[in-house]
Amino acid sequence: MGESSSVTRPEFTDIPQPDELARAEARRRHATLIKPAGSLGRLEELGAWIAACQGACPPRPFKRPRVVIFAGDHGVAAKGVSAYPAGATAQLVDALLKGDGAPNALAGVAGVGVRVVDLAVDAETPVQEFKVRKGSGSIDTEDALTEAEVEAALRAGVAIADAEIDAGADLLAAGDVGAGVSTPASVLVAALTGSEPVAVVGRGSGIDDDAWMRKAAAIRDALRRARAVLVDPIALLRTAAGADLTAMTGFLAQAAIRRTPVLLDGLASAAAALVAEELAPNARSWWVASHRCAEPAHTLALDHLDAKPLLDLDIRLGAGAGALAAMPLLAMAARLLTDVATYEDAGITPPR
Repeated sequence: MGESSSVTRPEFTDIPQPDELARAEARRRHATLIKPAGSLGRLEELGAWIAACQGACPPRPFKRPRVVIFAGDHGVAAKGVSAYPAGATAQLVDALLKGDGAPNALAGVAGVGVRVVDLAVDAETPVQEFKVRKGSGSIDTEDALTEAEVEAALRAGVAIADAEIDAGADLLAAGDVGAGVSTPASVLVAALTGSEPVAVVGRGSGIDDDAWMRKAAAIRDALRRARAVLVDPIALLRTAAGADLTAMTGFLAQAAIRRTPVLLDGLASAAAALVAEELAPNARSWWVASHRCAEPAHTLALDHLDAKPLLDLDIRLGAGAGALAAMPLLAMAARLLTDVATYEDAGITPPR
């Protein structure tokens, strides 16, 4: 199993909180706009959250929204838990880099930039600046990472967040691409929510019944190992995650430290968020769940984070697809506070 974690790690302390005065001012402003009070529902609360994250009301329109897709292979895929064959992750990364993937199409409509980062693809790729290793250990029988690899992956996630924010990113999302990724993600969710293996096993990449049973067995065995180190989130990442999920964890925590709002995507993003919240308590104040995916573990994770998703479209792709579908809602929520006239400005008598 490996000894207890003593790795030197990034410090995720003193997490700032969104500006509650700006949130309150946004709510007050909504009450003065030319519409019935509360008539725009969650768009109003979303706008208030954006104002709180920016510390300004009305909030600034988003200028550089970005989705970062974390790529990695997982050793447990060799146990037949994924519909994708060996080598598929590298091919999917290549398609994304060429602009041929589903996230590319969605990003083009949403006006969002997409970056792909190879953390653990089991092949050479053009985007491996932050590569930690090729693949990961098969988590049903061995650790996913070494202690040094956990540290490297966390620091990679921090560096990626810093680079995007320093370049002007004012809204972020984290996506995933990798054969077998839903298996470690489900293990992390089960471990941190106290759920049984059968409650988290989904169809992932579109597996059949036989593969579902193999996946259930792998999650059962991996969860037994994960629960033995549950008190230490770093040890949990070492035991049951992978470099992609670990880097995503660092990315989400660092975004909170940098006061940058994040749209959580699907299962992998939510699993990383659970661990990030353990490492950086209250970081979740800077995150909003973009959607509820079709994986059962995703609902468990969102409930644990007390995160109400914006959309429910049965998306299970990952790769930032759900976050990209929801990003226009955030742009709309911000623009309502900047572009809609007040009753006083418009010379309209407000309702009594």
